[in-house]
Amino acid sequence: MDFPEGKRYLSFAALLRQRYGQRLQKLVIDAGFTCPNRDGTVGLGGCTFCDNAAFHPGYSTPGKSIAEQLDEGISFHKVRYPRAGRYLAYFQAYSNTYAPVSRLKELYLEALSHPEVCGIVIGTRPDCVDGRKLDMIAELAALPTGEDAPFDKPIVRIEYGIESCSDDTLGRINRGHDFECARRAVGMTAERGIPVGAHFILGLPGETRGTMLRQCADISSLPLDSVKFHQLQIIKGTRMEKEYSERPEDFLRLGLEDYLDFVVDLLERLRPDLAVERVAGEVPPRFVEETPWGLVRNFEILRMLDRRLEERDTFQGRLY
Repeated sequence: MDFPEGKRYLSFAALLRQRYGQRLQKLVIDAGFTCPNRDGTVGLGGCTFCDNAAFHPGYSTPGKSIAEQLDEGISFHKVRYPRAGRYLAYFQAYSNTYAPVSRLKELYLEALSHPEVCGIVIGTRPDCVDGRKLDMIAELAALPTGEDAPFDKPIVRIEYGIESCSDDTLGRINRGHDFECARRAVGMTAERGIPVGAHFILGLPGETRGTMLRQCADISSLPLDSVKFHQLQIIKGTRMEKEYSERPEDFLRLGLEDYLDFVVDLLERLRPDLAVERVAGEVPPRFVEETPWGLVRNFEILRMLDRRLEERDTFQGRLY
């Protein structure tokens, strides 16, 4: 297969560099949303694995305006990633379509008005979209940009937290929706020409290597442009931490070397045109009781993955 930058899988970052000629860096935004499985609409307490504070940086807090969060995020990332050309405002915390259309449009336009932001990425749940919201988002994606903008139109993407294709698993983690809901939402989004990604967690309770590998067929059947995989991390104080302490045998916990081999197994079974944005996640050590992989960073894991694919002489989609 001919993947960008000579890789053996379709790297989302490499694809963006190829498509836009520069690195695009995400800036995490907390716009003050909540979720329907927290406020009682479909449930209470949220997903059993979730403590949102563990998944976004300190500059991203709902007490600050979107403009303030973007400015602080740009200052932070210009030191960490000086080669970033432009920025994408990433509405990440909780469910970022869980509000009236008028409020959503106001927030999205505020982010798009920032002079160094060339697009937005909207993280949400499959049960928090409908036709009116998606139509509004599609309209934003068609807006012309200013004379100094690098692209004719803003980049607008939606990213759904699906987490698992198994209804049994989704029920066990208090997700509040089934997989058919996710299939519907992804289809409605793609029908409107909005690029769509999805997030999945590897190692949720009750799932085995076999069940997770079989999910590759369901994932590949969705009209997705990109996918993220994260290993399950047991966050302090969550209901999943209690469940893990009571039934550790229900959890597949892989060391880093085994995990890399498992990710290769997944990639072999995925559609080759499905861009892979992440294969693992990072959580600050203060949020977990143990760091079984040490403090290895995501960029190191990606280098290790490249080597493992070469060692096994395989590539994304080989078994698709």
